[in-house]
Amino acid sequence: MDRRLFLGALAGGLLATPLTAHAQGAGRTYRLGLLFPFAPPPGERKTSAILIPAALRALGYVEGQNLIVERRYAEGKADRFPGLARELVRLRVDVIIAITPGAIRAAKDATTTIPIVLYGNFDPIAAGFVGSLARPGGNITGVLIAPGGTLAGKKLELLKEAVPRSTRIALLAPVDPDFSRQVTEAEQAASPLGMKLTVVQVRDGDYDRAFASIVADRPEALFVGANAQFFIDRQRVIALAAKHRLPAIYEWPEHVEDGGLMAYGTSLAELSGRAASYVDRIFKGAKPGDLPIEQPSKFELVINLKTAKALGLTIPPSLLQRADRVVE
Repeated sequence: MDRRLFLGALAGGLLATPLTAHAQGAGRTYRLGLLFPFAPPPGERKTSAILIPAALRALGYVEGQNLIVERRYAEGKADRFPGLARELVRLRVDVIIAITPGAIRAAKDATTTIPIVLYGNFDPIAAGFVGSLARPGGNITGVLIAPGGTLAGKKLELLKEAVPRSTRIALLAPVDPDFSRQVTEAEQAASPLGMKLTVVQVRDGDYDRAFASIVADRPEALFVGANAQFFIDRQRVIALAAKHRLPAIYEWPEHVEDGGLMAYGTSLAELSGRAASYVDRIFKGAKPGDLPIEQPSKFELVINLKTAKALGLTIPPSLLQRADRVVE
């Protein structure tokens, strides 16, 4: 499917299309389990909890007709994952999509037979989920947000290029042991760039306290870590970055569309579509262990010039020329 048409369908409300010719709708209802770390806020549209079922609809699976979606949210409490995963197993779902290592680990512990589609920004081999990306084996496959790392080093380089004077950078991080790889990659990239990195964690959703700590350290720029909660709370994070006049780089283009300065990464809608395609293939009989874990090959650099102007920041022409999209 053409990427632009697919994303347009998601964004433009074209999801009411009839079942496609290849749909598995005749005589079979599929049950999909979604295991997420956080619940989306009321009215939220651009989260995987919304976009994955929407992408499945484009493939012919319609909730209430031939698809049942069992959504389970850990509400930010990792200790809830095991119970939620067991609940999905008891419901005999056909596939579980698990986001973040904690959710994947719980799903893997709960079943060795139900296919699991992982989705996240981590190394599934190092985490012990699979033995190989090309042939994961067992009941796990999925889609990664970044190949061979977390993109933390690249994002720090781009932030330094956008704010050349920056020598002190704050890294906004969650309280999550699985986030440590991003911190390590950022720390390794900071020193050669002549930058000092200070990691500030957001505890119990208290962004005001986290930003107060950031401002006290007087950084010249902000690196917002790639984390599901920071995506869900992106408007809050963006507003606080603007309030404290901190040039910031984010993971998703959606951050820039909502007023963030810049982002480097993949498209959430496109990744959700890829995860949905894996579910489709498994519904049709493919074995997850035979499906290579997919790594993205395209990343977008998106820059918001209106935000740059509000910050009194001039983006270097060389960086603008490399941008895939400029928001004005």
